[in-house]
Amino acid sequence: MMQGQDAIAGIGADALQALVQGRHGDPFALLGPHAVDGRPVVRALLPGAQGVEVVAREDSSGRLGTLHLVHPGGLFAGGIEQAVPYRLRIHWPDAVQETEDPYSFGLLLGDLDLHLFAQGTHYRLGRCFGAQPTVVDGVDGVRFAVWAPNAQRVSVVGDFNVWDGRRHPMRLRPEAGVWELFIPRAGPGTLYKYEIVGPDGSLLPQKADPVARASEAAPGTASIVARTAPLDWTDAAWIEERPRRQGLDAPISIYEVHAGSWLRIAEDGMRSLSWSEMAERLVPYVQEMGFTHVELMPIAEYPFGGSWGYQPLGLYAPTGRYGPAEDFAYFVDRCHAAGIGVIVDWVPAHFPSDVWGLARFDGTPLYEHADPKEGYHPDWNTFIYNLGRNEVKGFLIASALEWLERYHVDGLRVDAVASMLYRDYSRRAGEWVPNRHGGRENLEAIEFFRHLNSIVAERHPGVLTIAEESTAWPGVTAPPGQGGLGFSLKWNMGWMHDTLLYMGKDPIHRSHHHHAMTFAMVYAYSERFVLPLSHDEVVHGKGSLIGRMPGDVWQRFANLRAYLGWMWGFPGKKLLFMGGEIGQWREWDSEGSIEWDLLDAPLHQGLQSLVADLNRVYAREPALHATDNAPPAFRWAAADDSIASVYAFLRGHGDGPFVLTVSNMTPVVRRGYRVPVPRGGPWAEILNTSSRAYGGDDTGNGGEVHADGDGEACTLSLILPPLSTLFLRSPG
Repeated sequence: MMQGQDAIAGIGADALQALVQGRHGDPFALLGPHAVDGRPVVRALLPGAQGVEVVAREDSSGRLGTLHLVHPGGLFAGGIEQAVPYRLRIHWPDAVQETEDPYSFGLLLGDLDLHLFAQGTHYRLGRCFGAQPTVVDGVDGVRFAVWAPNAQRVSVVGDFNVWDGRRHPMRLRPEAGVWELFIPRAGPGTLYKYEIVGPDGSLLPQKADPVARASEAAPGTASIVARTAPLDWTDAAWIEERPRRQGLDAPISIYEVHAGSWLRIAEDGMRSLSWSEMAERLVPYVQEMGFTHVELMPIAEYPFGGSWGYQPLGLYAPTGRYGPAEDFAYFVDRCHAAGIGVIVDWVPAHFPSDVWGLARFDGTPLYEHADPKEGYHPDWNTFIYNLGRNEVKGFLIASALEWLERYHVDGLRVDAVASMLYRDYSRRAGEWVPNRHGGRENLEAIEFFRHLNSIVAERHPGVLTIAEESTAWPGVTAPPGQGGLGFSLKWNMGWMHDTLLYMGKDPIHRSHHHHAMTFAMVYAYSERFVLPLSHDEVVHGKGSLIGRMPGDVWQRFANLRAYLGWMWGFPGKKLLFMGGEIGQWREWDSEGSIEWDLLDAPLHQGLQSLVADLNRVYAREPALHATDNAPPAFRWAAADDSIASVYAFLRGHGDGPFVLTVSNMTPVVRRGYRVPVPRGGPWAEILNTSSRAYGGDDTGNGGEVHADGDGEACTLSLILPPLSTLFLRSPG
């Protein structure tokens, strides 16, 4: 025992007590190899151990010394024969464990990593912080690193140390507020969290890793050490072609999907599909339907299923609900093989208040603002990221890049942009803090978006960033160099609101709301738009798309077919939420499934066939997609006929064919309806939403109409089916 007491000489009583109680902030100063009076000693804190020997790392048969219990709290210490790399042979009550000593390794993170993190420009945090399987001094293990600058102590806990925070306290790198530790012989699959003592000395609930690359499936909350081996990819050709496929003049038709409820397996307890099953079933379906992209509602790890993923906590990890991260990568790879791009919803606006998450992470408002007028979101009971902190801004940008680089995702749809841009968003007077100029604009969010979009464009040309921005904020899709935010595209919420309002009216009243369908052209070229019929339009009592249409069953389907035809002809990229393509009657339920059995009925099957044909016509006709951002390529042919509720517009310019879209939004057949067109000769009727194949009555123009007149002064005399949209292509 005297040898053990000698080995702790120089440790004050207070430091010793803090160490065994798990409150010491610098464990490396006491644990591991040290010299006492010129003699090498080793100290190890192993509560519950019965004995500890020190053996040479290269030859474990050579014992270097025995450590003695010198404090009942589990501190062992003793001299060793020579200061060489060693292992600890630990005698537990029911096993003997031989492992390297975590406190025998030097500094882990480089100065450059810490510097970049502190200034918010470390764009590879997912490969540096968190849990990284690695080799240190020839020893396999896991390097852990976490930002907690105000903590008194941080420990790694997990299934490797029976979740005991005294066993593996970490080393603080004070220049960046980052704690680090290498745990030998840990590896992929290990469950872990961080145990943190806050600045006031209180022990916080164990925290999940903010940079975890894998997490337990809910209701579990632990982080998982993910493997770092490169994922298997076969999509090099897709990545090379991506800038062309996702160019602003390319056809982009997006199928929005909630992965958990697209298809559930009734025979297996209504479980959701796994990623590998989605690769086999969802991918062929999207391809068959002619969509160019699938957009996944948030799949970053999230605790509350009812948030649909819009309250995420694990921004670096695909949710474990549908299988491991490797299977998600397989799903993306299969999408690319089928010619389908993958967009994921990404949420940098806020995070939930779960105690094991980011909230007051180190005992202080670290990721969130301290002032609830800035840091609390009243609509969602969530916390708002403090974008004024470089570390937080860098954490979010590195998360975005993780999805693009590790998982080959082709685009990010950024959720709730408006809530980030305005300091007074959803707040009354006195409930918000003005910016430094006294205004309502969130200057930090503006800078964040410009930085994010500039980095994405620089590192991944052709990748899309899409803003869900519901106000008239100027320049959302303008380049940062021109004062814009730099997004590729923006959801056109105004178009969605106005047109759904119009389509919900009985046709007898539509003449009074005629402008609702045309108003979007007033601002159509102020931004680059996506026309969204998203999940938000089929929840919270709004009903399904088909349910929002007026009339009897036949008229509801005819209305929806005419509306979708109008949408696919209108300038802007397209987005349709799952279930809308088959005319699902029920409002979307995240715990349910699409009503696939409806496809046994001809009207539902016909609507599905129409959507597939709309996608094919849209992709085939350059006039319908290549001119989305070219004002001269659009002209009204009939914009003011409110009495008849007829709309007609032309898309196209130059020598190529024009496409004429004509919509009759009343249940009346209109014969001999004359529409001015710029070319004479035969115009092909390339799509008619009233075709019998789609559930209509086949009223139409027999596939072709001849334009009378010469040059620009030509007209078509058309038969307009009731509640329908026609596409006609010009000669040339």
